[in-house]
Amino acid sequence: MKRSSFVLALMVILFVVPCAFGQATKPALPSGSPIRLGGSLPLTGIYSETARWIKEGYEFWADDVNKRGGLLGRPVKLTIYDDASSTDKAVAYFERAITVDKVDLVFGGYPAPTNVALMPLVEKYKKVFVGMGGQMKSFEQGYTYSFASPPLMGDWAYLCVAGMLNDLIPKEQWPKRVAIFTMNNVTGLSARGPIIKWFEQNGVGVVVDEIYNLPLSDATPLISKAKGKGAEVLACLSLFDDGVMLTRAAKAMNYTPKMIYQLMASTIPAWMKEMGQDGNFVTADGWWNVHLPFPGNDVISAGAKKFNLPAVPTYFGLGYCWIKTLELAVQGAGTLDDTKISDYLRTHKFDLPYMKGVTFDKRGMPPAFGYVVQTTNGQVELIWPKSVATTKLLYPRPAWNR
Repeated sequence: MKRSSFVLALMVILFVVPCAFGQATKPALPSGSPIRLGGSLPLTGIYSETARWIKEGYEFWADDVNKRGGLLGRPVKLTIYDDASSTDKAVAYFERAITVDKVDLVFGGYPAPTNVALMPLVEKYKKVFVGMGGQMKSFEQGYTYSFASPPLMGDWAYLCVAGMLNDLIPKEQWPKRVAIFTMNNVTGLSARGPIIKWFEQNGVGVVVDEIYNLPLSDATPLISKAKGKGAEVLACLSLFDDGVMLTRAAKAMNYTPKMIYQLMASTIPAWMKEMGQDGNFVTADGWWNVHLPFPGNDVISAGAKKFNLPAVPTYFGLGYCWIKTLELAVQGAGTLDDTKISDYLRTHKFDLPYMKGVTFDKRGMPPAFGYVVQTTNGQVELIWPKSVATTKLLYPRPAWNR
């Protein structure tokens, strides 16, 4: 009798207890009314090629957080309006999300020219706004609710150029002449000044410095100036369409600079579709890459399977980083009170996919940093800093494929 009781008890341990442990490892399903996040993105218009991936990053995060038990135990729901690349529409939609839809939280907007207008709006309504920011001048206005995590900080692009030349190219092989073409908006202009200053202070002559309006209608006259001046670096402080146009014009004119530098165009999946093999060996600044050895990139890499792409789109990962930062702050603060969330962001460290131990200063910014990437075999690979590099800089850039 005792033996049979022992066997019965053992069977209970073997079959019941593992089930209990298995259940404990599964996150509880979110319950209650949804936590609503709202705002707008430029899903059509000149900024749409990047914004579409930000949207996918936000939606991927929402699906993931709901599978993990929700935010504060509640499901999340996104409301994303299309502002058609119009700053006025973006302001109207964010205000609608806050005052009419009564969203609990707002997500980060895009791009910087739009955020310049959105940052005072969210400050007015005291809503935490985590995204790319509106470049340095916006962060110097004393706002308390805006945070850049990571920033797409044109003002810091020179750090990437400096790091690449100083660490990856022997001084005797440095280029001597550079041509800089800048889109006439806050993003391009914020990058232009510091980059020109750095080149000139380090003995690299800026032989062409042109500012153009968007949309760019014809890149040929600009590239003709660069070729005529013998510029060894073609620096395109551009968006996607104009970046493609400038690079295509360079090939059409058989202008082969030693380096092509893009502010963002070459980091977008459509770059290789538009450029083919000519899109390889183009450098760009970066603020996140899936190959970085930081927490969360294993989760983000799952996004590549969803889109059947060889690598995770850069702006998909950036979108995830921005909204993941907001998630960590909400969970840490344990509340949807925006003032308490803002206070939590300013007083804690965060391990994020772009950097570990991130802190935010009184402006809402992390310490100045940057990465440099290069398109290699159709993928966006890290080349600087050396400690995280996944490939080597190819310099000088080879002649055009024909």
